[in-house]
Amino acid sequence: MIPVMKPWLGAEEAEAASAAVLSGWVAQGPKVAAFEDAFGRRVAALHAVATSSCTTALHVALHLLDVGPGDEVVVPSLSFIATANAVRYCGATPVFADVEPETGNLSAATVEAVLTERTRAVILVHQAGVPADVDAIRALTGPRGVTVVEDAACAAGSTYRGVPVGADAELSAWSFHPRKLITTGEGGMLTTNRADWATRARRLREHGMSVSAAERHSGGGAVVESYLETAFNYRMTDIQAAVGLVQLSKLDAIVRRRRELAARYHELLADVPGLRAVRDPEHGTTNYQSFWVMLPDEVAVSRNDVLARLAERGVSARRGIMAAHLEPAYAGHPRVDLPVTEAITARSLILPLYHDLTAEQQDTVVEELKSALRLPLPSH
Repeated sequence: MIPVMKPWLGAEEAEAASAAVLSGWVAQGPKVAAFEDAFGRRVAALHAVATSSCTTALHVALHLLDVGPGDEVVVPSLSFIATANAVRYCGATPVFADVEPETGNLSAATVEAVLTERTRAVILVHQAGVPADVDAIRALTGPRGVTVVEDAACAAGSTYRGVPVGADAELSAWSFHPRKLITTGEGGMLTTNRADWATRARRLREHGMSVSAAERHSGGGAVVESYLETAFNYRMTDIQAAVGLVQLSKLDAIVRRRRELAARYHELLADVPGLRAVRDPEHGTTNYQSFWVMLPDEVAVSRNDVLARLAERGVSARRGIMAAHLEPAYAGHPRVDLPVTEAITARSLILPLYHDLTAEQQDTVVEELKSALRLPLPSH
């Protein structure tokens, strides 16, 4: 079976994790601090705060903005459900906006269509690593006092107008889940250029403590902490951070390899009429966290039929990006029409893409996809 993706993990990560265990620090400690510093420098952010996941990073970001009951936050439905759920965690209302057909991202036009006086923030997802047009949306939301929170879960290594995604963001949330380019098993990061937000975010991830556990143990004397507000347990461990430091050192090589594989997919699929594959937008470059394609409208077979045929032939493709508003958890949730979102989620699928995918395997994937697209109509 050709898997859809595999993290690039090896002996270096195992050695780093073992060293963290032997150091005596297994919870949040010096390795977390080192990973925060390295990641912040990599994405050109002044402050980075490690968390237990991207979801918790999003929750903390909204908490920093004091988003709560009665507030609205614009989100794409075309995203993993955590994007919308983070808004609900705050007691606020996620408002779904449609996306661009080319990128799967929110645009200024789709956001403007759903803004109200109650809108407090927009969560702008760089979907599957494709950079969204942040400047256009900030130009819309800035004069209204609406903050853009960037959901950069998939975007480590992507660029926007020549700089790393998230470089000048007010708040960006990142994921290190195994399906992302670099992983810590589970884990996330919140980046910002505001020192006051970073300071509070560090408290929020650790039960609101005035002094972190690492600072208490390294202080050399009796330290009595205070709990300044009701907060959360959203910490990363030093074991995870040790793995993350090794993974971060591989990021440039991972992006380079994925872009090579994506370019080859584009060549191999160029003769499929009507099939559209994800590409770089004009304003940036994608890390190709996922290589998703839109099936031709003229093809009679369904996306699910294609997935089933690929699975039968040993190719582990996946359905494309989900639409949260179609899930039972959001049944009855108010929304505008989302025609592009529904078209993408119904007709897209993700092809295998990982660093050690061979040319022979890639040829097999494309051959089997082309064969699946020629399936006859089911008999009735």
